[in-house]
Amino acid sequence: MSQHSVLLLPGDGIGPEVVGEAKKVMEAVASRHDFGIDFSVADLGGVAIDNSGSPYPESTKELAMAADAILLGAVGGPAWDGLPAAERPERGLLAIRADLDLFCNLRPALLYPQLADASSLKPELVAGLDLLIVRELTGGIYFGEPRGIEADESGLRRGFNTDVYDENEIRRIAHLAFQFARKRGGRLCSVDKANVLEVTMLWREIVSDLASEYPDIELSHMYVDNAAMQLVRAPKQFDVVLTGNLFGDILSDTAAMLTGSIGMLPSASLNSESRGLYEPVHGSAPDIAGQGKANPLATILSAAMLLRYSLNEDAAAKSIESAVERVLDSGLRTGDIAAPGESVCSTGDMGDAVVTALSAS
Repeated sequence: MSQHSVLLLPGDGIGPEVVGEAKKVMEAVASRHDFGIDFSVADLGGVAIDNSGSPYPESTKELAMAADAILLGAVGGPAWDGLPAAERPERGLLAIRADLDLFCNLRPALLYPQLADASSLKPELVAGLDLLIVRELTGGIYFGEPRGIEADESGLRRGFNTDVYDENEIRRIAHLAFQFARKRGGRLCSVDKANVLEVTMLWREIVSDLASEYPDIELSHMYVDNAAMQLVRAPKQFDVVLTGNLFGDILSDTAAMLTGSIGMLPSASLNSESRGLYEPVHGSAPDIAGQGKANPLATILSAAMLLRYSLNEDAAAKSIESAVERVLDSGLRTGDIAAPGESVCSTGDMGDAVVTALSAS
């Protein structure tokens, strides 16, 4: 029987609640598919600041470097907004991504048929939606130097950040995007702002050059402002979307709402060895933390991605995804995906229902 090591980083806000439900599901599916998971737990983000004074303690780093994969809940919240930028919870997340070289972020936007009416767009625009955003995660403006806030002699302050990519960073994420497109519908749209930003002029040049290595893939380019508009005008035109760190952050959250709720979408952040950190797209939602209102399905589906991409347990991943579909078919809904007047279940009820659906399959 194969044995895997998974580090759980519950984090802040609703993170502990949704990670707890995903852990139950992973334990159940591991038992059904005859493999083992050794879980460890560590702090990241605001809870780590409170407990140890650092958003990314050395003890967490050691466990992260040793694990086969990592499942994260969420980081951040207003309790830590007053801290200097370099000490905030989100810096811990950026640091762990950099340490593990998690340069490839996968954010699928899949609309379950059962939730077509929950989307903010008309059902006919989103029915059948299935796109994948491939976001470069360890470069660009979030990591570029120099950065900071400084004052001149008169006391006038200015803030500055540097958006920078070298051609090797662009090539490695573009290769993966072409490969994912090959496994899907064969279409890749690279998103940039090459009419204004030199860094994305280079991005477009490199991606275009690589297209000759993938003659079976239909490559297109789109400016980010148009891409944002097209996502809410005709989202089904997209198959795989490739973009940099900043644009990917914004577009993936936009795509999330097309599916009815940001609480439904998983994500994966991978390195070149397919070790990764998996997390729901939603944030820490401190306004509902501890109330049993959070939707755990995005985290449960992130766990399915973890099983598929890092642990090579594809059958188990499919079992979880099928169980989620059966639960949605049954009509069970958390508040974020419930129609007006529909009854609402708790976080724990939803997690238990997925475990039950696994057992019944």
